[in-house]
Amino acid sequence: MIRKSTIARASIIAALALSVNTTKAQDIHFTQFNAAPLVINPAFTGNFDGMARVTAIYRNQWASVTVPYLTYGASIDAPVIHDLSVDDYLAVGMQVYKDQAGDANLSNFSGLLSVAYHKYLGASVNKVLSVGLQGGYSQKSLDLTRLYFGDEFVNGTWQPGTSQDYQLGLLNQVKYYTVNAGISFAHNPSETFGYVIAAGANNLNNPNDGFSKKLSNQVGLDMRLTGQLGVIWNVSQRFSLRPAVLYQSQSSATEMIAGNEFYYLAGNPEFPMYSTGFFLGGWYRTGDAMMITAGVEFKGIRIGVGYDYNTSDLQNASNGNGGFELCIRYIMPTPLDFAHKLVYPCSRF
Repeated sequence: MIRKSTIARASIIAALALSVNTTKAQDIHFTQFNAAPLVINPAFTGNFDGMARVTAIYRNQWASVTVPYLTYGASIDAPVIHDLSVDDYLAVGMQVYKDQAGDANLSNFSGLLSVAYHKYLGASVNKVLSVGLQGGYSQKSLDLTRLYFGDEFVNGTWQPGTSQDYQLGLLNQVKYYTVNAGISFAHNPSETFGYVIAAGANNLNNPNDGFSKKLSNQVGLDMRLTGQLGVIWNVSQRFSLRPAVLYQSQSSATEMIAGNEFYYLAGNPEFPMYSTGFFLGGWYRTGDAMMITAGVEFKGIRIGVGYDYNTSDLQNASNGNGGFELCIRYIMPTPLDFAHKLVYPCSRF
């Protein structure tokens, strides 16, 4: 029987992409698309070939313009119940991250728990339909002592703490829960080609996250919709192309990321999952930035760096500098990974 690990189980490059920044709230924003799979779509929970996956990421953004925006994230996920129906399995995962931005130390700490069911379709085990559900808790905080209001300047003198906006009541902390859902479909029509299509919806419950006591009932996170398409095309045993597209929409804001990752396998092609390989990617986020990613994979470990070159209206102020990232991921192998040759080349994206 063909091993179920031969199907494209992991999230696609685009599907691992990052959330869009909106006018109502700041979502975390990564350049490396494999950095936070559980943030973008809960259907990607357990979508990999192995026993467990652990990821950590660090991002530093806008250091040339203001106090740097810093983001730290970590996740772990794993299949927990196998062969629910032939090759079907259930997976669970957890994602945590902290984002800190600006002079007032706007901070967001979030924790997400997710579960996903993966259903294999047909006898050939080269198609899988995945659905996921996620619940999360967030805590946002703000250092009000670092905020300046226009009406605090009286006759040219600054009088801190006299602002009517401040006295009307600003919270220095808000807490809320959110619910997310997603679906994905992966298919390997041949041994050299595989693709994944996915869609997700975050903030299904439209949680309130406003710092104003007066307007807290009117300020909330709109639903964020995502759509992803990713491909892996093995041009040869050692070289592959991995194009991807991500589209996101939230309130009046939209975002599209498109590009390609070039991958070269330097190690033994009999075991591509854990042999040494190198990657270089070029991406464009419409109206915002050109991005580059690069790194190495070996023995289930992926080390990658990413950088944004800003192309938006902030380009003059930022001198084109955007964000720097460092990401480390480890996938724990199963005992059979070194005993059998993979039949399908796209065991993960």
